[in-house]
Amino acid sequence: MTTARFLVVLDADSTLIRNEVIELLADEAGRRAEVQAATEAAMRGEVDFAASLRSRVAALEGVPVAAFARVRARIEPTPGVRELTAAVHDRGGVVGVVSGGFHEILDEVAPALGVDRWRANRLHTVDGVLSGRVDGEIVDGRAKAASLRAWAEDLGVARHATIAIGDGANDLPMMAVAGLGLAFNAKPAVREAASLVVGPQDLAEVIPLLP
Repeated sequence: MTTARFLVVLDADSTLIRNEVIELLADEAGRRAEVQAATEAAMRGEVDFAASLRSRVAALEGVPVAAFARVRARIEPTPGVRELTAAVHDRGGVVGVVSGGFHEILDEVAPALGVDRWRANRLHTVDGVLSGRVDGEIVDGRAKAASLRAWAEDLGVARHATIAIGDGANDLPMMAVAGLGLAFNAKPAVREAASLVVGPQDLAEVIPLLP
């Protein structure tokens, strides 16, 4: 079993990266405005995340799988992300990402940014196009918290040696179970619930908080 001194788990969209991937995919369908409004409501906690995700993914029906490459090319890493992951590794820690976004994008983006393990949703496809459905269990707030707990147990990391970083309402459960919950680029409800709020949109600001 791999062991680690501590574990840092980040959200992906608007945390690890500056984008909301589902909005970039919605661009491909010409439906960004409606998807963006629904995403913002979900991140504020105004609607159930899983139900919101299903409705937003439905708006992606017909988008070709070839669009994934165009979306990946538009991804902007959050300032300081590589510095943070390098610092975690230097101190004997592990970096995880658990996302309400999609493996189809994260499978390339995460390792390139120094992430060790990640979990996200998958998009169902038929004949090379998106069907408008999520494939398998939805990664929501409860799943995020479960992932942090499972990874910590797998790595032999005590709960107090875990850090969760997120921006939206669906990040609150993992922030609640972590030893330290950091609000980053966050909605008001998340800032209120966090152990600490990181002001600048620069993940390097987290480095002084590492064990």
